[in-house]
Amino acid sequence: MKHLSPLKIKLKNSWLFFAFAIVVLILWNTNILFKSLSLQERNKMKLWAMAQKEYIKNPSLSNLTFEVLQYSGVNPMIQVDESDNIIEIRNIDWNEKKQDTAELYSILDKIKKENDPILIQFRNESGDLIVNQRLYYGNSSILRKLQYYPLALLLIIFLFVAVLYFVFKTTQIAEQNRLWAAMAKETAHQIGTPLTSMMGWITLLKEKQKKSMPIIEIEKDIERLNLITDRFSKVGSLPKLISLDLTSSINETLAYLKQRGSQHIKYEINLPNKKVMIPFNPQLISWTIENLIKNSIDAMKGKGTLTIKLVEKVSQVEILVSDTGSGIKKNIASKIFKPGFTTKKRGWGLGLSLAKRIIEDFHKGKISVLKTSLGKGTIFQVILNKVPLKQS
Repeated sequence: MKHLSPLKIKLKNSWLFFAFAIVVLILWNTNILFKSLSLQERNKMKLWAMAQKEYIKNPSLSNLTFEVLQYSGVNPMIQVDESDNIIEIRNIDWNEKKQDTAELYSILDKIKKENDPILIQFRNESGDLIVNQRLYYGNSSILRKLQYYPLALLLIIFLFVAVLYFVFKTTQIAEQNRLWAAMAKETAHQIGTPLTSMMGWITLLKEKQKKSMPIIEIEKDIERLNLITDRFSKVGSLPKLISLDLTSSINETLAYLKQRGSQHIKYEINLPNKKVMIPFNPQLISWTIENLIKNSIDAMKGKGTLTIKLVEKVSQVEILVSDTGSGIKKNIASKIFKPGFTTKKRGWGLGLSLAKRIIEDFHKGKISVLKTSLGKGTIFQVILNKVPLKQS
């Protein structure tokens, strides 16, 4: 697979370059076509102006001059004198009987902006300018449509790129999920081998001597390692959600962390005095609560007040984990759930990203930073559903 990666990268880069080249080529050809049509239309207008000039010189029209004057194409045309008074109009939707002259001059102002005027001038034998007129013309409907073609093309390309980005992002997320699963299963397998051996040694120690405090604590830690192994195995595949008491699960997690955490942390626990039954995976939810609590303890540098609150609502359950730590900057708060992102000198940046995966992917809930303030602390919010949602 490692040998294919550079090839795939080259193919992707080549494809992007090829697509960019096609876009540039289409836009370049469109620009050439627009200029070519624009020049053809101007030549037609010049020919009409020449025929008009010939008519001014000699009112007795030849057949050719008459044909040219009759054929004015489809371009809107307005002929004016030296004072900008309108002399003649062609191919313009304007009714002299129903519409005001001001509307016609308004049309003239718009046409003036489209193309430079063509002069229709005539001098007598003495060189005096006796006719000084200008022909203003607008673009044909085909040319107007062609003007917007590059914009339409860019819009189509933008939508195409957006779809490609969505497909690429979806594929990337799928690859990340497969990597998560493979890594988690391998971790569970690697931990499980020495853990089995340790459990055997503890059994031998218990047979030779009575249970002592060190053996009891080692046994608890082995049980803890067994739980961690179980967690990793569940992260590697879609876990089953069982209707259990969430309050009891949170209390068990807190009991373990209190015993092995800093003595300078004051815990304020606000949990209902009743069972809160919802569908969840106890190992993974416990892992999530642990990650949030450890993150809060790190933010307080091992000293402060940690509050855990459980609020039962009609269709959801809300878990709030708040601390009195240093808080999180706003530009960082949106990134803390991304894999690999960490502000710690030592850390992989996986704890909160795992929590997000557990809550949102496995339990179809929500996890977020509800509130944070520099120097005052942070509140994490976890929302779980009382009714299990369909796994996608």
